Amino acid sequence: MTTTTAPAAPGDQDLVRTEVDGILDRFLTVKARTAASQRMPAEVTAVLRGFLAAGGKRVRPLLCVTGWRAAGGRGLPRAVVQAAASLEMFHAFCLVHDDVMDQSDTRRGHPTVHRTLASHHIHGRTGVAADQLGNSAAVLVGDLALAWSDELLHTAGLSNRQLTDVLPLLDAMRTEVMYGQYLDVTATGTPTDDVEQALAICHYKTAKYTVERPLHIGAALAGAEESLLDSLSAYAIPLGEAFQLRDDLLGVFGDPARTGKPALDDLREGKATVLVTLALRHATRTQADQLRSLLGHGDLTEDQAATARNIITATGADQRVEHLINERYGQALRHLRAAPLEATSARLLREFADSAVRRTT
Repeated sequence: MTTTTAPAAPGDQDLVRTEVDGILDRFLTVKARTAASQRMPAEVTAVLRGFLAAGGKRVRPLLCVTGWRAAGGRGLPRAVVQAAASLEMFHAFCLVHDDVMDQSDTRRGHPTVHRTLASHHIHGRTGVAADQLGNSAAVLVGDLALAWSDELLHTAGLSNRQLTDVLPLLDAMRTEVMYGQYLDVTATGTPTDDVEQALAICHYKTAKYTVERPLHIGAALAGAEESLLDSLSAYAIPLGEAFQLRDDLLGVFGDPARTGKPALDDLREGKATVLVTLALRHATRTQADQLRSLLGHGDLTEDQAATARNIITATGADQRVEHLINERYGQALRHLRAAPLEATSARLLREFADSAVRRTT
């Protein structure tokens, strides 16, 4: 095990973020120097560095470190922090590809990677050609982020036992999020009232990926027993679903100035969210027909979006989603109270639950 990065209090989340960001920045600095020495394009590391620096709460690294502490891990070993940072690099891969698939213009209040690359290469090309190049180049940048997330993990200095315990969990996390994304992509654009399918997307794309597996990975680094992993799952799954349900509401009713993304994207893409499926399930025939006619149109106007929001509100779908959020939040807290955790870890997980469910961004 490597030495502790800093003698901080176990609950110092700001320190964890700082250490994770420092590891990512130093890693990309080395990659940029290597690229320059080999006359590779400097923009690859530059655009990825810019994307990582543009924001993000570092939720997965924070939960990974919290899992480490929940299982009895002491201090803040560099190896553990670097393993946590590898999850943020993997998340960058997911987001870059997700933005290409959704053709999103902004992420965290800044142009998405494919839009940035399209603008960078617009000279001498038509707009269509630049957009196509931007999409292709962004896929490659995302692929590099995936490869580099592996490199970060395998160069962290973990013991053989730690790697043996963590790799199956990492493999499971990657498989689950890809299946969740696949379910999301194939359901988008064909809105139905299939609430169960929408909940399955929540379960795999967010609940397991965002909350459960980062906690598991951190706990496994500290040698957690299976019983502790089960307790963490009982907390993580309902909370992760609540987290995604809140995202669904923010994706339609949120303030773009606070969320960093337009409030039209989910409607324009025709996302099969729980919010939309509940609206269709409880709509009148006229309401359902009108809502279906609006969802999935890439040129949806603000006025048309307002009509869609009014229909969703009229069906009570927004309040039903709020009920589901509160129900899952309550489940998570009940399981958290029953979990065999020391006080600091329990407090951190309670604070995370509160911020995940009550957030406005």
